[in-house]
Amino acid sequence: MTPYIYLLTAAALLLAVLLFYGWRRKRRQEGEEQVLSVRDLTAMALKISAHNVIVFDISSGHTSLLSGNMLPEGGASKELFKEHVHPDDVDMLVSRIMELERGESQQAEFCYRWNYEFGGGKPRWGWLRNTSVAEYAGGDKPIRVISALVDETELRRQQSEEAELGNKYRLIFENSVVALSFYSADGWLLDANAIMREICHFDSDSGDDFFSNTNLYEQAPFNELIDRNHVEELWICFLSVIPERDMHVYLEIHLHPIYDDQGELVYIALTVRDVSQEREMYRQARENDIRLREANEDIRHYEQELRYMMDNSRMQAWRISLDRNCLEFYSGLNTPVRTFNLEDMRHIFVNKEDDFVRALENPAEAIAHPLSYQGQVYPIVTHTSTEKQWVQINSIPEYDDNGHLLGSFGVWRNITALMEKQEQLRRETERANDSGRMKSVFLANMTHEIRTPLNAIVGFSDLLQAVESPEDRREMIRVIHNNCDMLLRLINDILVLSNVDANAMQIVCKEVDFAREFDDICQSLAQRVSNPAVEFQKENPFDTLMASIDKNRIQQVITNFVTNAVKYTQQGHIRVGYRQEERDGRPGIYVYCSDTGDGIPEDQLSRVFERFVKLNDFIQGTGLGLSICKAIIDKCGGQIGVESQLGKGSDFWFWIPRYSEE
Repeated sequence: MTPYIYLLTAAALLLAVLLFYGWRRKRRQEGEEQVLSVRDLTAMALKISAHNVIVFDISSGHTSLLSGNMLPEGGASKELFKEHVHPDDVDMLVSRIMELERGESQQAEFCYRWNYEFGGGKPRWGWLRNTSVAEYAGGDKPIRVISALVDETELRRQQSEEAELGNKYRLIFENSVVALSFYSADGWLLDANAIMREICHFDSDSGDDFFSNTNLYEQAPFNELIDRNHVEELWICFLSVIPERDMHVYLEIHLHPIYDDQGELVYIALTVRDVSQEREMYRQARENDIRLREANEDIRHYEQELRYMMDNSRMQAWRISLDRNCLEFYSGLNTPVRTFNLEDMRHIFVNKEDDFVRALENPAEAIAHPLSYQGQVYPIVTHTSTEKQWVQINSIPEYDDNGHLLGSFGVWRNITALMEKQEQLRRETERANDSGRMKSVFLANMTHEIRTPLNAIVGFSDLLQAVESPEDRREMIRVIHNNCDMLLRLINDILVLSNVDANAMQIVCKEVDFAREFDDICQSLAQRVSNPAVEFQKENPFDTLMASIDKNRIQQVITNFVTNAVKYTQQGHIRVGYRQEERDGRPGIYVYCSDTGDGIPEDQLSRVFERFVKLNDFIQGTGLGLSICKAIIDKCGGQIGVESQLGKGSDFWFWIPRYSEE
């Protein structure tokens, strides 16, 4: 096809699109002229009598219907009216009406979506064009807002259809078809025009065996570029080589999927242009430009690499010019991004007592030698944060041909992240060392903790055979039972800890009467308080309290609290209780264990729920109980904590949601 035919084709398409746009503009003007300006209430009502007129009483907040069908006969309250406005339009409508109420404007015109359904059924949305005026009664504040509303739902639907039709015309115009073929949604050839048949060397005008039997989704390069389950627009230009049709041409291809109103793929359109001749025409011209561009590109590429390296390494180039009395920062080679006077240079640095910073009082002497400095500066160079920054500065002096010092040039690198990582590494190293030491202590304690009840069990079991007195036998059996219980709790703690580490601990919530379960738990725990100087107190404020919890896990936490209290309380009381408490909008149960024991030093409070932590090495225990309690409460979605005063006692507590979140 000659260039003249291309021009005639494009001109015909352009004329068709212009004719369509002129017809659509006329339709839009006709739709816009349906809403006329309102000069007074009577004229407005007459012109729109076939639509809706409503009156909003400002003092009562009630909206009455004068004509139309958008409101019930009795009108609507402010709340009911707002419920029938589309949620996305409520704020806009309220704002415009408030302008009329405050007297800021006399008239307001806007559009919003309205739900005509007042029977509780599925919403019936329509578009209303609203013209509102404020009515005054002698004062400076309006008493009513009168609104005339025109239903534009059908008009907007027509405009949408026109827009869709316009898009189709634009698509034809923009693609300027040179060669065109259509494929089915399954990728099989349906038809191709004469230019397409010529480019692809079809067997005949009626079709081609090769292309008719080759699926588009399996043909290169479409087999790698398109997804048959979700076909999208595709623009490509490539060398097409198809030996079966003796094709070796450069093609410019536009693939356009065509969907129906339900979003289903119907056709695939291909527009193709043979650009082999154009490519050859411009190849020589491009080769002539390449050499010149290569030199410029090398410079630009080098500068981009430098800028990329400096940006990603948080580095800037900096230069001091003694003649211009300034300090400049660069993100590339030539363009300064920040400039300071040399007199203000010292104010950049945090530590004014550093040797280098003090030397800046005489910049010529400070930069006369190669420089390497590391310290903190205020964030006035990179603007990356509001915190003080660590920087590493390197520079070398610059001299002219006569040996006169001109200034210096170097790099200014933000190493705040590196310093923070080093500090974090130091803390983690210390933590790892502490963890290793704590584990060693734990193993030693564990050996002792396991051996102690075992020795008691074995020893008293041997003595049990030789004791004849019933009282002595009962005492020995009690000791054996207590040590078995102690050993069992120790093994259970180790098993729970292993489940926590493996993320295998399960919380199984069931509906229980917490008040009743709490009584049962306290009845069992009261027996653990054997010291006559310590009183066990229970506070159960409810006869019944239903909750969905894992009662076994919660009993484990309460038991651990009381067990610790027994260890550290020599006189006074141990009080266990609970109450209902709501947190973050969720109902829950707050459980506490208060004692008058030894208390915990303030600097140790933050560590009590860590593993292997024992505040008193002379008290029996592994240092695992409270860490297990924290793991259980965290798994339940609750909170745990402690308040304590040294020598006065401790209050351990936890809060859990009353009902599981699942």
